[in-house]
Amino acid sequence: MTQTSAEATVPVAPDLFTWPAERPALIAAKGSDGKLTFPYRSHRLVNGVREEQERVELPRRGTLWTFTTQAFRPTSPPYAGDDDAKTFQPFTVGYIELPGALRVQARLTEPDPEKLMIGQEMELVILPFARNAQGTPTMMYAFAPVTSEETSV
Repeated sequence: MTQTSAEATVPVAPDLFTWPAERPALIAAKGSDGKLTFPYRSHRLVNGVREEQERVELPRRGTLWTFTTQAFRPTSPPYAGDDDAKTFQPFTVGYIELPGALRVQARLTEPDPEKLMIGQEMELVILPFARNAQGTPTMMYAFAPVTSEETSV
């Protein structure tokens, strides 16, 4: 599920999620021990030895493990949103537990914390974020609450 066309857009960072894609997925790394890490890195050091890692797609749905509200504009850099101190809108951020995988930190699409509940089912969505230095629109990942109509999908 995406909120905008994938044409002429790029992910906010490379190898973060599959894009463009009909059903985008976050990309993790899997080491020889089976351990998953997010975001994806092509290699890691194990006892001082470089080990290549496998690129794997994570489940698109998970449960809200915990959350909080970001009530002020994050420091820039590293934050690179199109807003400023006057136009910033508070948002929620949380950890999503992906079944059989790991927990990922993500922005949540529901800004009202009263409408969120720990244990709630969430689904990955891709949203517009900002324009990069070349003027190309960038996309970010977020998680949206699954509505009762979507739970059977």
